[in-house]
Amino acid sequence: MIEVRWHGRGGQGAKTASQVLAVAYLKEGKAVQAFPEYGPERSGAPMLAYTRVDERKIRRRSAVTEPDVVVVLDPSLTHEVAITSGLRADGHLLLNIEDPGEAGEAVAAYPGDVLPVAADRLARAAGTRFPNVVLLGALAGWLGSPTFGHLAEALDEVMAGLPPAAREASREAMRAGYAAGERGMHHGE
Repeated sequence: MIEVRWHGRGGQGAKTASQVLAVAYLKEGKAVQAFPEYGPERSGAPMLAYTRVDERKIRRRSAVTEPDVVVVLDPSLTHEVAITSGLRADGHLLLNIEDPGEAGEAVAAYPGDVLPVAADRLARAAGTRFPNVVLLGALAGWLGSPTFGHLAEALDEVMAGLPPAAREASREAMRAGYAAGERGMHHGE
């Protein structure tokens, strides 16, 4: 089983990224779960979302407390929230940050793989303001799954209500993230 914990703020798209990832894995024949966890329900408040993926039916219904992967959408959360809590020592930490040195002590002390991605900048370059799709692409590129084609199909399904131009910008941002993830794939070897 792969368990992913997404850290973001309300309105940044952690829930959406979690859902798109789950739908993409579903297209690959996997069993999936995706769900959010909110504290104070307001825009800008810290929140969590989770994705689980497995070969067989997932019976666990609790929050992800020992993730294989943590994705951080908002760089300020590295100083406010225990983002590495429970993260396996051989896990993956994916950060929306230009300079990993600015991420704080918890990130510096984490022994597993860390991939910094300038998701805000890549999102703007693609014509969107949401780093979630960049990080979603980076996660898939870094892990080597799901395929970009399945991610793109899932994105179109989950974001079907958006105008075509917004979906295309999101797809381009996700493609930029996927490429960044593929480049980071071998950084720890």
